[in-house]
Amino acid sequence: MKIYDISLTISPELPTWPGDPGVNLERISKMEDGADANVTHMSLGVHTGTHVDAPFHFMGGESDTVETLALDILTGPAHVIYLPDVAVDITVDDLQTADIPDGTTRLLLKTNNSDWWAAGNNTFQEDFLALDVEAAEWLVQRGVKLVGVDYLSVAPFRAGVPTHRVLLGAGVIALEGLDLSAVEPGEYTLYCLPLKIQGSDGAPARAILVSE
Repeated sequence: MKIYDISLTISPELPTWPGDPGVNLERISKMEDGADANVTHMSLGVHTGTHVDAPFHFMGGESDTVETLALDILTGPAHVIYLPDVAVDITVDDLQTADIPDGTTRLLLKTNNSDWWAAGNNTFQEDFLALDVEAAEWLVQRGVKLVGVDYLSVAPFRAGVPTHRVLLGAGVIALEGLDLSAVEPGEYTLYCLPLKIQGSDGAPARAILVSE
């Protein structure tokens, strides 16, 4: 068995979505100053690093918040595909040629975005690769229940609303901010546990892939 940690490390250097709060980690109790224990205060947005979007993020109203998301969707068999030739957005054609097995319910998309994580790039990239709205609709029609991407949004930078609403409106969980740089295409078991935050539109998550 091999375990792949596909989560980003939360630190003040981690890129965040423009306008979102950055990461602040402050030790408020220090043993070197005589305290009995070290204690750290953390401040960050719920869409920081590797995180899950709940329907409430873009659907609002009475839609599901993050603590209600089904754990049996967040864990289980997952298929990783690699799309090295995508230049702009991920389209239906890209997905159709990726040989996605029938019945796939958890799909993780590895693109050249992962090269930024491997290189330690800490600058937010606006030209990341993501799903266009037709590709999102195609995944819903195929019965995908969770889609993971290797940058901070499942949707393109300047067209975020349509793709999110197609996926989240259909109950598809969006798992964003994955580091798939060390993962080969194929079959794995996904374990993804977002923080159980009451009433939230999203939550940071620790995500791993396990291969037998």
